[in-house]
Amino acid sequence: MPGGRLTQQERQQIALGLADELAYAEIARRLDRPTSTITREVMRNGGPTAYRADLAHRATERRTHRRREAAPRGPEAPPQAHGRDAEAVREYEETFTAVFMQTGLPKMTSRVLVSLYTTDAGSLTASELVQRLQVSPASVSKAITFLESQGLIRRERDERRRERYVVDDDVWYQGMIASARSHAQLVETARQGVSVLGPDTPAAARLENIARFVDFVGESIIRAAEQAREVLYTKAETTPRGPAEPPSPGSNQVSSQQVRPT
Repeated sequence: MPGGRLTQQERQQIALGLADELAYAEIARRLDRPTSTITREVMRNGGPTAYRADLAHRATERRTHRRREAAPRGPEAPPQAHGRDAEAVREYEETFTAVFMQTGLPKMTSRVLVSLYTTDAGSLTASELVQRLQVSPASVSKAITFLESQGLIRRERDERRRERYVVDDDVWYQGMIASARSHAQLVETARQGVSVLGPDTPAAARLENIARFVDFVGESIIRAAEQAREVLYTKAETTPRGPAEPPSPGSNQVSSQQVRPT
């Protein structure tokens, strides 16, 4: 599989593939590239409907030039935690951002969310986000406001009374629950239309089908999220009872330890 940056010819092939409405995976297969490479390339250069090979190529050259000018040199370069490859981390964050953008999140909101997910602490202050992303405080504030409204992050104060924005397993669960419940308004409004348009009309039947579908899916998501939270995030507590002894013949004993969920 070829490595390195995309060539201008490859970008032209991507543009042709998008024009033919090919999936990212199919374009990647034809170029012998990872699907994530194609996804990142398209999403950071206008998306599938606005992608242009020549503009994408020039934009990439400009970004590369800016990074070289801004990058610390020699011993001043900040070390990566746990011996991580800085370039690999940067590429991964761009891919992760592109995936969030595909779900409909704005670019800056996606970048903030990725920064929170990929930091070991799982939390950052507004000033840390500004420094990390090299953007204005207003841009970070707008993204934070949106993410909070969707239940995707929460805020707390640290020992220095600074506000920190946090992502963890429970925040992801709460975000999914909030998203599923937000569909309740659509269900209610669709069913209001049934009475307005007349229950025996084709339009009312269509609205009732929408309401039933969204209602069913929303309830299923809530049940699945609750079950996943219980199964995946409930830690088992093991109570030791001394050295293990082999069970006596005919005994129903299976273990000298009992494990029970918290």
